[in-house]
Amino acid sequence: MPFRFTLRQLEYFVAVGKTGSIAAASEKLNVSSPTISASIAQLEAEFALPLFVREHAKGLTLTKGGERFLQRTEVILKDAENLSDLAGEITGNIQGTLSVGCLVTFAQIVLPSLRRKFEDAHPTARIEQRELNQADIFSQLRKGELDVALTYDLDIPPDLDFSPLVSLPPYIAVAEDHPLAKFKEITIDALRGEPMVLLDLPHSSEYFMSFFHEAGFKPNVTERTKDMSIMRSLVANGFGFSIANVLPLNNLSPDGKVLRFIPLPADARPMLIGLLRPRNETPTNTLQAFADHCREMIGPDLLASEIIPGLTG
Repeated sequence: MPFRFTLRQLEYFVAVGKTGSIAAASEKLNVSSPTISASIAQLEAEFALPLFVREHAKGLTLTKGGERFLQRTEVILKDAENLSDLAGEITGNIQGTLSVGCLVTFAQIVLPSLRRKFEDAHPTARIEQRELNQADIFSQLRKGELDVALTYDLDIPPDLDFSPLVSLPPYIAVAEDHPLAKFKEITIDALRGEPMVLLDLPHSSEYFMSFFHEAGFKPNVTERTKDMSIMRSLVANGFGFSIANVLPLNNLSPDGKVLRFIPLPADARPMLIGLLRPRNETPTNTLQAFADHCREMIGPDLLASEIIPGLTG
């Protein structure tokens, strides 16, 4: 007797298994909760297997069988994606889903525009986007959960291949009324004793701290945040300076206060934005087309004028 389930139902099951909640899976997939609930019930009936323990206070927890089922289901869904890739290789078409990660510090500025223009140019292709820190990008590329990522050249491990796209010099961010706001360039030494708001993300924070290590002193870190928007608001409200390589599209913090971005000297180490993917893996037609699209879109001139102002090549 043929199985009566769909890949879509398996996708719903994985989403619930990962989030532990039908409501959270519904929000993630933009599908109604009753649809997801009915799909889970049908899968359990089809395989005569309880997949979840239902606890009112804790939501849904995978059973032991459900955990094993989830692991295998993820493989099946990945194999289904590979069939689309194979069809694209055979036909030469650019199609299927491409999982693209992007470093959270610049994802909001770069990724939606890239995605919109790529999907408009290739209607049979779809980008699944994920905003991640550097450590999670490494992990998900290794697990095959990402096809490619846009990120910085920070501590790239030898099993991953980084292709640079554009160079981003560092800037000091200060409030409009900060004593340093009047300068056209700031040296690291001028920041001795000044309170610092550190963007405290894996690998990124080490890069920011390296400027002070090379200058021979420790910065006065008084605030830490993992959110770029919070960092800008803290700076704009006078809690200290910060360092940024990606500049916003305007000089306002999220709460409407004015920021000043002042460059460090020209010899300060920049960061490179580039494409990161597993080494020695042959790219699919769709991945190659996306890489070419990024190289066209994220060049020094176009990036500086249309996506991220203030960048240099």
